[in-house]
Amino acid sequence: MNLDNQLLFFFSALGAFNCLLLSLYFFFGAKPKHASNYFLGGLLATLSIRVWKSIFFYFNPELSKTYLQIGLSACFFIGPLLYFFIKAKQSEEIKKRWLYQLSFLGLLTIVVGIIYPYEENALLWMNYFYKIINYQWILMIVISGISLRSTFKKLISRVHKLDYNDFMMLSVFSGILLIWIAYFTASYTSYITGALSFSFTLYLSISVLMYQRKKKFTTIAIKEKYASNKISSEEAKSLVLKIEKTINDESLFKNPNLTLPQLAKTVSIRQHRLSQLLNDNLEKSFTQFINEFRIEEAKKLLKTESNLKMEIIAEKSGFNSNSTFYTAFKKITNTTPAKYLND
Repeated sequence: MNLDNQLLFFFSALGAFNCLLLSLYFFFGAKPKHASNYFLGGLLATLSIRVWKSIFFYFNPELSKTYLQIGLSACFFIGPLLYFFIKAKQSEEIKKRWLYQLSFLGLLTIVVGIIYPYEENALLWMNYFYKIINYQWILMIVISGISLRSTFKKLISRVHKLDYNDFMMLSVFSGILLIWIAYFTASYTSYITGALSFSFTLYLSISVLMYQRKKKFTTIAIKEKYASNKISSEEAKSLVLKIEKTINDESLFKNPNLTLPQLAKTVSIRQHRLSQLLNDNLEKSFTQFINEFRIEEAKKLLKTESNLKMEIIAEKSGFNSNSTFYTAFKKITNTTPAKYLND
């Protein structure tokens, strides 16, 4: 193996190896133990299998067809795991159907692999199964992208800041899309491009997420710095009453693009002071604080105008998307709008 090939092998294998380690971390080490971590661990594991197959086949074209079959079969799970990861990260209710769907895919993969092994049906795999797997992969990417539409709106409008979870979902989604493009166009470039793009995407995503986490820790440090200048409970109570009255009187919560600086200006409080009041005294984020007003409005509409569609109720209450409305309603009331309406 010449120096160029050694470098190609090193950089492509490095990403695959680290991906395997990350998958083990999200399966067994990541805290809190959330469903999204397990889906991400599974996603990284299937990607690692796919990339290792590509690497070994590129440097050893005589590789056993069984390894090729395992690598391609792993791709069948990348799209669904991406979709379930995003759903779990959005804190939407994930029913047991994910277990049935993944079990069905697993059973289908095993049965098809036994009946039509790659070793004896290479043309069938290359001409048909390969296409089915790739089109299913991109279809699930599109569906996942639709689930992220509210996050994309935040990214484009820049009115609401993206939080760490938003960056994580966007990084994983973008990475999977780029890897699919690299593999899908490999016939026009090089077969090893997919593995190299995976390594690049993996380290780029890690860099972005580390930067965002550093910003988060910096914010915490700043809060601790000003901890000695806390607002007294009496002053906080007075300020909260003033803010709540202004919000209700002027129906500020109905503005889906309301920001903390805008609210601070309206109630004549310094932005830093308002932020400190919410975070330190009320222990709430700005979004959570405003969403509580919106949910109260939604509850009134559900009881007084039950004929309205949920989309209309969400809009009238100040939410810019249905998914945000459902997520906030469930988080604040511990039930869904439909169940609340029927109670």
